[in-house]
Order: sequence, then structure tokens, then C-alpha cells
Amino acid sequence: MQLSNRITGITGGGSDGWEVFYAARAREAKGEPVANLTIGEHDIRTDPSILDAMHAAAMGGHTGYASVPGTTELRAAVAARVQARTGVPSGPENVLITPGGQAALFAAHMAVLDPGDTALFVDPYYTTYPGTIRSAGGVPKTVVARSEDGFQPQENTLEVAAKGAKSLMINTPNNPTGVVYGRDTLDGIARVCTDAGLWLISDEVYDTQVWDGTHISPRTLPGMAERTLVVGSLSKSHAMTGSRLGWVIGPAQVISHLANLATHTTYGVPGFIQDAGRFALAQGDGLEAAIAGPFKRRREIVLRALDGQQVVRATPPQGAMYVMLDIRATGMSGAEFALRLLDEEDIAVMPGESFGTSAAGHVRVAMTLPDEAFGQSVARLVAFAGKMAA
Repeated sequence: MQLSNRITGITGGGSDGWEVFYAARAREAKGEPVANLTIGEHDIRTDPSILDAMHAAAMGGHTGYASVPGTTELRAAVAARVQARTGVPSGPENVLITPGGQAALFAAHMAVLDPGDTALFVDPYYTTYPGTIRSAGGVPKTVVARSEDGFQPQENTLEVAAKGAKSLMINTPNNPTGVVYGRDTLDGIARVCTDAGLWLISDEVYDTQVWDGTHISPRTLPGMAERTLVVGSLSKSHAMTGSRLGWVIGPAQVISHLANLATHTTYGVPGFIQDAGRFALAQGDGLEAAIAGPFKRRREIVLRALDGQQVVRATPPQGAMYVMLDIRATGMSGAEFALRLLDEEDIAVMPGESFGTSAAGHVRVAMTLPDEAFGQSVARLVAFAGKMAA
């Protein structure tokens, strides 16, 4: 029997660029020591108080079908958080609760794309982006952001790509580069979206992890609230990756249609998980800062390790839990470097090529080991690169 082109074409064919990750996991399964710096998984678990709230909600009976768009209480809590941080009026009618940020990305593209529509996204990109667009029936098209420009997408490049497109997806703070888009960059994005009639999908799951500069949600810019869908999540901000709790924020009319989509796909998120999410948000900035703090420390560990040598250069890590390292001075591709680093040093990092063409000759390092182990791993990586360059 023939499967649909939609389902067989999600990945676009070819390698997904995650060979190093799979090899590292295979070694770990055999009990072999690996310093795994591949994926954005916290080295701490969800705070016990959040788990206690989740348990209490489940034992209290909130285990049946929950409201499909999300409980009114959680939607109101998310809206209040967003309004307090951005100043943009937001209410429960502007929020759809989803099973994680990935489901929110899919829902947002389903809201704005018809089959065959072109959807733009910035290269380097998080690996699921093109497949998410294909899953929604769109045609993915990259907009190159160069390392020479600090991986900030340039307005003139966006203008050329925007012709005939329907949407643009951005991610700031950015995975994989750790770059935070500045006001000039976002103003340029807003002008292009307005002039070309694009929907903007803004992935802001790292909004609590900013080390240099300021996170600006493009929904706050003049004329952008009515054409912007913001994707958020508790995965990174509250170390709740396994709870699968995210959201889409946008115009009320869009959210009402997305509620229909949820009715016919996910049928919502378990109520006891939503209750735990509301409890997590109620803990305020203190808990979020505590969870983000280790990545700020490890950013400094990376910068100290790079000081005094010329082989490995870092794109200034302004936010998120990653740092992108330029290893082109070794004469190796990111993929070759990462595979040899794993084989010879038992350190796993992601090749830049896993995230598009713009990051070729780079590797992405997830800052997800305890400080001492992380510092030792980065020092060994730098020494290995020096040996390869020599």
C-alpha cells in the first residue's frame, strides 16, 4: 500500500545530520563514558515543588479531559506573563495551550499556510523547522544568516526571499547559535513582513535565557501584533521538557481556529500537567533565574577556555543554552570534527551542518553538563582543535 507523500516527505530525504548524537547515545547505552554536549536537555530535573503540584492535581481528580484550548486558569497565567513582559495587551483568548513548543510550531504553520505555500525560516535553524513546514503542507525555504554578520538575518536578504512567500519563522534567543536578535534586526524583519504581507512566527522558547542584550518579542513592534504568532514553552524556562507544555499566542480569531485544530488532533493537554504549569509560572522570576543561571556561568567557562588561542572562535553567546564554535581553522568540516572528537576524545557535539549550510565549519556545544565536567570537556575540545590545526 502507498503511503502519503506528506508523511514520507517530512524529512525531505537524505541525512538528518544527527549521526553524532545517535553514535553518542549508542555508546552511552553500552555503558561507555561520553561527555554528551549534543542536545538541549538540562542537567537538573524538574523542581520537586512542581512535581508535587502535578501529583496533587492528579490525585485531586484532574485526570479527565481538560479544556481543549487549555484551562482558563493556565491561559490567563500565560497571558499575564506575556503582558507583564512585553506590554502588549493579552488575555486568555490570545493563548492556545499545546503539548510542547513543537506542537505549537506545527499549529502556527497550519494556521497560516495553505498547501504549496512558501514558508521562510532562518539558516542556521533548529532541525525540526523544515519538517514542521512540510508537515503543514508548506514548502520550506531558508534565509541565510552569515557568521560574518553575527548570524543576524539581514533585511536585504529577507526582502529578496520574501517575494511570493506566506510566512517567516524566526528564533531569538537562537538555537543553535546563541545569538539574540537586536532591535535593528527585528525592525528590519518587521518592515519586510509588513511590506510583503508575511505572517511572522516567533519561536521564543529561550526568552528567559539572555546573557547579553535584551530579548525583544516582535509582537511588541508597531503593526506586528496582528500578524505575529509567538511560540512559547515551559521546557527550557522551567526544566519541564518531558511535561510537554507549550503555547501559541496571537490574535483571538487565529486562536479560535487553532482550538478547532487541537480538537481534531491533540485534544488538549492533561489537566494535571496544566495545573503544574500554572504553579510553575506562579513561582515567578526567581525560579526561572535559578534554572537559567548555570548556562550563564558556563558561557563564561567557554569564553575563558577560548582566551589566548586562535584556532577556535565563538559566535558571541548572548542567550540560550548553546554556544556555536567556529572550527574552520582546523581545515575540517563540522561533521568531520565532531565525529573525530567523539572517536578520539569521547566528547559529543553537534556538527554545524546539522542546522543548515550557514553553520558549516562550526560545531554547536550544548552547555548541559555540570560546571566542572563541562569546563574539562571544553578545554579538551580546544586542545583537540589545536592539535588538528597543527
